[in-house]
Amino acid sequence: MPGPTKQAPPPLRVDTVRVVLAGTAVWAVALVVLLLLGDRVDRVWTWTCVAGIALAAVGLGIMRWQGQLRRRD
Repeated sequence: MPGPTKQAPPPLRVDTVRVVLAGTAVWAVALVVLLLLGDRVDRVWTWTCVAGIALAAVGLGIMRWQGQLRRRD
């Protein structure tokens, strides 16, 4: 016979826009460092940073489309 089940904890309230912007800032700093290093690093790392920034922009666009950027509960 199974014992009593526990209630699920309430969901955490996270400001996802702030998280995405912080991650984008990290990618941007990494991109600047890689551009300053020039030919001493493999170009795949530069394109990785560009892809991270582009995906963050897509994510912000999706959040805006869903209305998460306007809504502050």
